[in-house]
Amino acid sequence: MIDAYFRSVFSALRAPLIVESHNITFDKRGPYAGYVRGEIFFVDGTQLHFREFVNTQAGVQRFTYVYHYSGTDDVMIFRYDDSPHFPGLPSFPHHKHLADGLSVVSSPAPTLMRVLAEIETLIAA
Repeated sequence: MIDAYFRSVFSALRAPLIVESHNITFDKRGPYAGYVRGEIFFVDGTQLHFREFVNTQAGVQRFTYVYHYSGTDDVMIFRYDDSPHFPGLPSFPHHKHLADGLSVVSSPAPTLMRVLAEIETLIAA
């Protein structure tokens, strides 16, 4: 059920010590589908803006997602998304935009938890 997924997102935000605050919206679109979006603010002043459209009827399937991580100056550090604008990548449509704003690399579809772990590593460095 989508409610269990919503609870898992909320729980994931309680665990990392790097999360200072968050503003998350959950929009239930039926018993198995829902839209999650929000901003997560970290202890170093960086932030993650994200959105996911999820169906949980047969496991967790994300029909669309964006995870945009930016610095204190609002300059992008990285962004994962599944917009179909790089058809030549092996992981199409999944990809990662890098900090220079020009480079895009092939990437499997991440989860919010994986993105939080990546941010935690960057903040700890």
